Amino acid sequence: MDSLNVFEYIINPNKRLYFGYILSSIFIAFLFYYFTKIKTKVIFSKKLWFHKSAILDYKYFFVGYFINILFLIPFLISAKTIAFSVNKFLYFQFDFFETNFFSYNQIIFLYTLALFIASDFTRYWLHRFLHTIPFLWEFHKVHHSAKVLNPATFYRVHFVENILFGLRYSLTIGIVTGIFIYFFGAMIDIYMVVGVNILLFIFSLLGSNLRHSHVPLSYGKYFEKWFISPKQHQVHHSKKYFDKNYGGYLAIWDRIFGTLKLSSEIKTMKFGLKKEQMKEYSSLKGLIFTPFENLINNYIRK
Repeated sequence: MDSLNVFEYIINPNKRLYFGYILSSIFIAFLFYYFTKIKTKVIFSKKLWFHKSAILDYKYFFVGYFINILFLIPFLISAKTIAFSVNKFLYFQFDFFETNFFSYNQIIFLYTLALFIASDFTRYWLHRFLHTIPFLWEFHKVHHSAKVLNPATFYRVHFVENILFGLRYSLTIGIVTGIFIYFFGAMIDIYMVVGVNILLFIFSLLGSNLRHSHVPLSYGKYFEKWFISPKQHQVHHSKKYFDKNYGGYLAIWDRIFGTLKLSSEIKTMKFGLKKEQMKEYSSLKGLIFTPFENLINNYIRK
């Protein structure tokens, strides 16, 4: 990845490492420590930022960029292609349909909300499948092999998982868009801030980078039943609670499907995989090839 592309991750609001999200997370972290009176030394600790796991995150961030270019892009189908296909299917099945029930602003609001909710719903289920379907778990282990958490851990994701999430995104956005085009035609639009869905922008600005951090920011018992807090995602990374808090931004899916865990219920958290597994994911080679090796050993050879 050249300097220009690295710079893009900092200035592009569609990226988790966008400087605005980083700065807001730092600000929220300081507010958290100020009002809770908890010592802040953990966020400045060399043991955290220069931990072997953290350094591996930084390396994988760069290497992963090139891997995704080679393997991710060729497998993806655009949301636009899916949207046109869905619209065409609906047209041939149900003929032309036009509604005047909603104003232009109402349509924009509904489309913005529908994209956000549908995307969060499908993210929940794909994330859950990555844990509960054995051969998918082999790839998702890469993400959970992080011994310490930092914003770059967000990108510790195997390229096979990235392909799945890319397809999920295209299918979800394409289907929702195709349905809205069928009902509302060219009137559809989206509320955006600097080129990002306004709801995603707000959630990202409200400390999304703290999810992969050691800042135990909770939203409290009531709000954690609706929104996934940074600490709830940290709970998900804890060895004992991999099967909890699959949600991206909304906690309602976890609540409905029985996988919600409130952060107040957890006293201690230890990140990473089982001790005997950690060595397999201690290098770039391990992060990339171990899932395939495990699949061959555990499924094909048997």
